[in-house]
Amino acid sequence: MNSAALNAAKSQLRSFMKQRLANISQDSIVAQSSNVFLSLSKFKPYVDAKRIAVYLSMTNGEILTDPIVRHALSSGKEVFVPYLHKSGLQPGDGPTRLMDMVSLKDVEDYESLQRDKWGIPSIDAATIHQRKRSVGELDGKRSEDVSLDLILLPGVAFDIDPQSNAIRRLGHGRGFYDYFLHRYTLAASPEERTLSGRPAVLLYALALKEQFLAPDSGQFVPVGPHDQPIDGLFLGDGQIKESENANGDAE
Repeated sequence: MNSAALNAAKSQLRSFMKQRLANISQDSIVAQSSNVFLSLSKFKPYVDAKRIAVYLSMTNGEILTDPIVRHALSSGKEVFVPYLHKSGLQPGDGPTRLMDMVSLKDVEDYESLQRDKWGIPSIDAATIHQRKRSVGELDGKRSEDVSLDLILLPGVAFDIDPQSNAIRRLGHGRGFYDYFLHRYTLAASPEERTLSGRPAVLLYALALKEQFLAPDSGQFVPVGPHDQPIDGLFLGDGQIKESENANGDAE
């Protein structure tokens, strides 16, 4: 599939999913989010993790992460959340905006975040240089890289590749997570890599059950060479699906 056909297929699926997700009640989203939280809270890689990164959710259309953030902070974990900033690159040289993961200090810090126009709690740029960050460059300023144990990602749609049994993820189309993971990979030291050469951090997505495309659905997630593979998927019905080469060594 060439790039034009791939982009068209992704756009078509995003439109389909937008309509599907619009019909999910808030009660269902809350219930499914509770199921995901219960599954995650007993998941050994999460329990053992010292540093996790997690998206801060919108109020609808995806798994709510507020309980996860609060639980992780109260459990003594370091919690990192997305922060969008200018890349410093000229148009044509690369993306003009980047996403990094930056640390929360505590629950009080988390509760102080102001919501943006999508209802997502957002980091105040004025506080950014007081925070740890997972890739040690922000606004042209260097700092020490901080490795992560687990990253919890959002997405629009997911399925399982029938040939590789890998879980495929369709994002929102801006490439923030894929490019962040690319930068994270470049920054990882040899000691932070698995035998396959990829960073040891686990990548798990969180999804409403309606976001998972079953093999008989007639729909599939189109992916290209820059789409990052993920290790597993927590679903709102309580299931945990894992790629065949999960646990940090997916190809």
